[in-house]
Amino acid sequence: MQNTSPLFVVQTQLDAFNAKDVNALMRTYAPDAEQFALHGERLAKGHDELRPRYMARFEEPDLFARLLSRTVAGNIVIDLELITRNFSEGLGTLEMLCIYEVVDGRIRRASFASGAKTLFGPTPA
Repeated sequence: MQNTSPLFVVQTQLDAFNAKDVNALMRTYAPDAEQFALHGERLAKGHDELRPRYMARFEEPDLFARLLSRTVAGNIVIDLELITRNFSEGLGTLEMLCIYEVVDGRIRRASFASGAKTLFGPTPA
């Protein structure tokens, strides 16, 4: 990545997520990056743990993250996203708060908090 601003790095990450391009996505994360549930457990550390988490999610045919709002404060980027997912109960959306810390042009730490989950109703015949 030429541009290493936190805003550019996080937008590149979001674009790679929506393209389901795991290699481009890994380039936005530091090799020893960590992901956490907000104020909680570590979900993954390093590319060896991040990659399979994304690969599993990318199997969902309708997966898409729509950015609702973004705040940048120094090297911290906070996104509020509405994620379209293929849940076991059916197609729906999940609100997700994503907090990224960007160091030296890569995401070093990310924390996530889930909000409201909404299932789409049955498709009319």
